[in-house]
Amino acid sequence: MRSGEDFRHTIRRGARGAQPTLVTHVLLRSGHPGADGHTSVGFVVSKAVGSAVERNRVKRQLRHLMRDRVSSLPAGSRVVVRALPAAQGADSSTLAEHLDAALSRAGAR
Repeated sequence: MRSGEDFRHTIRRGARGAQPTLVTHVLLRSGHPGADGHTSVGFVVSKAVGSAVERNRVKRQLRHLMRDRVSSLPAGSRVVVRALPAAQGADSSTLAEHLDAALSRAGAR
């Protein structure tokens, strides 16, 4: 997902799942017009998370974790994963647990 409009639409209309280190917004296929069956994922890691090095590390970890989970999402879904400042010190296993719980709360699993 690259367009700001896609991010805004998913965040405003999607179901929300919150955890201490991240928040997910999930918009299932039926929730947006023009869904082509391709599941898209976007990441938001603000400067509150830390320095550029820390933000990129968190983004890489989240991207790797979502790569394993995207096949379990309904086709055509849109997902936005927003990292919170607590993600800076979290290890990969904690982020994985929180990502699974947030996706479940948002109704994606």
